Amino acid sequence: MKTLVLISFFLLSYLHTSYSQKYNAIYSFGDSVSDTGNLCVNGRPSSLTLAQPPYGETYFGKVTCRCSDGRLVVDFLAQYFGLPLLPPSKASGSDFKKGANMAIIGATAQTSAFFYSIGVGSNIWNNGPLDTQIQWFQNIASSVCGSNCKAYLKNSLFVLGELGGNDYNANLFGGRTPEQTSSYVPQIVQAISNGAEKLISMGAVDIVIPSVLPIGCFPVYLSLYQSSNAGDYDGLGCLKSFNNLANYHNSKLKSAVNSLQSKYPGTRIIYADFYSQVISMVQSPSSYGFVSGLQACCGAGGGKYNYDNTKRCGMAGASACSDPSKYLSWDGIHLTEAAYRQITNGWLKGPYASPPILHN
Repeated sequence: MKTLVLISFFLLSYLHTSYSQKYNAIYSFGDSVSDTGNLCVNGRPSSLTLAQPPYGETYFGKVTCRCSDGRLVVDFLAQYFGLPLLPPSKASGSDFKKGANMAIIGATAQTSAFFYSIGVGSNIWNNGPLDTQIQWFQNIASSVCGSNCKAYLKNSLFVLGELGGNDYNANLFGGRTPEQTSSYVPQIVQAISNGAEKLISMGAVDIVIPSVLPIGCFPVYLSLYQSSNAGDYDGLGCLKSFNNLANYHNSKLKSAVNSLQSKYPGTRIIYADFYSQVISMVQSPSSYGFVSGLQACCGAGGGKYNYDNTKRCGMAGASACSDPSKYLSWDGIHLTEAAYRQITNGWLKGPYASPPILHN
């Protein structure tokens, strides 16, 4: 009997390791879709709604400065590979040998100088553009891998984004149309590509580069840019022009990923398709266990989107739904833990990553 148990154990171990790979660390870059607490390392700012309850209620039971009710994709990735949840890179005294998160709420792919040069600098609060995040990573690299970083980072997983969303918000919330904003897509994608090359030069081999989300399906945009023209909406009830902008970014990003893969054949550059998977969730929420694809769980006002910009999640007057696992959207701007769990599976095993993170 004991022999059979041992055989079963080793067989299960073999099946798991034959399908996946081991990473010694995960290093993440990005914005509020990925931040695990960089904005709150010195305490929770009282002015930041994202740093108030009920954020964090589902998994952590407390606010962690994650923009969700619980875990994010980077959390699920870390747990899948048996690594600790990624500590924020700005947290002094942390051990970053098994991973670190450079992502920070409000981050952009481009620098603040870029936004001032195009006249929208006052519309962003740029807490750490990609260039700065890479500098943060360089600052901790010596404590992680000393003088032999290339050998260590070769066996680490890098997640570069999502980035770009706040770059477009700077323009959109500054009064520009999605069509006008699209003229900046090539420069924003180039910034992401340049960031990837910097990491490759340091020794990164496995890099996940996520697309931007279908913002035209998010309650914040659906509420702020409501239209009386039915032709502005697609069959799912999403705003066409906003999703066209996201699609244009993603097509350029996919081309950039393909170019990087050709330029660096010794790497695995993985295009992670946030967009298509979220569209699938909006199209058929019940297939994912959701009751709604377009309504926020946490917000105020009820109605079609349960979103009021003056009573956002974490503000007075807003409240969370009784079961966030039944919703795609957490606060009208970010997704629920349940959605991020599904997305992680789509990246690990496919079909929403090209190639999937896991390989034989």
